[in-house]
Amino acid sequence: MHRKFVVQLFAEEWGQYVDLPKGFAVSERCKLRLVPLQIQLTTLGNLTPSSTVFFCCDMQERFRPAIKYFGDIISVGQRLLQGARILGIPVIVTEQYPKGLGSTVQEIDLTGVKLVLPKTKFSMVLPEVEAALAEIPGVRSVVLFGVETHVCIQQTALELVGRGVEVHIVADATSSRSMMDRMFALERLARTGIIVTTSEAILLQLVADKDHPKFKEIQNLIKASAPESGLLSKV
Repeated sequence: MHRKFVVQLFAEEWGQYVDLPKGFAVSERCKLRLVPLQIQLTTLGNLTPSSTVFFCCDMQERFRPAIKYFGDIISVGQRLLQGARILGIPVIVTEQYPKGLGSTVQEIDLTGVKLVLPKTKFSMVLPEVEAALAEIPGVRSVVLFGVETHVCIQQTALELVGRGVEVHIVADATSSRSMMDRMFALERLARTGIIVTTSEAILLQLVADKDHPKFKEIQNLIKASAPESGLLSKV
């Protein structure tokens, strides 16, 4: 509540409402009101493995010929899933209408993922996904990647933010059939406070320190830079 409102108490002696501090206690009958914050709070975007879940969205075989730079986002998506396994981060995977669009591409190794779920809804926020998130204590952030940026990625991100989850979209691991759709989706999402970032930034933020016990494994994972495809100039 304190992220969206200021709580005010009507002070009889002054004849006006005054702000109450966070953690206040009320011991007698009084008049309170909630005032919406006029200033948007800045999202800091801090990530820790213990409070993060990865969402891999609809990286399916039938999308291969249609999605721009699909091979590149497969490569980066696989790198992210390897990083998740190294750091013990839960992964949730969806497949959009797999009966018609096929399963997740073979290059994406789904070993150890928490959930692989078929869907028809564009957003990944399904009852089964919400139940899976509820089983993971302290989830604060979702790292989201896959296709298509302006449809399933966008709708998933907006639903998650509406539920109070911080969302990081991996720009070098998400694409669409149209680069215009992708570009304007990322711009819209960034304006709503969703964090648009890159795979290497995500992985290094999660280890945070050269002395992290998994740093060497993550370093080996990112030694070869992510593909600098046509996605670069279309963010």
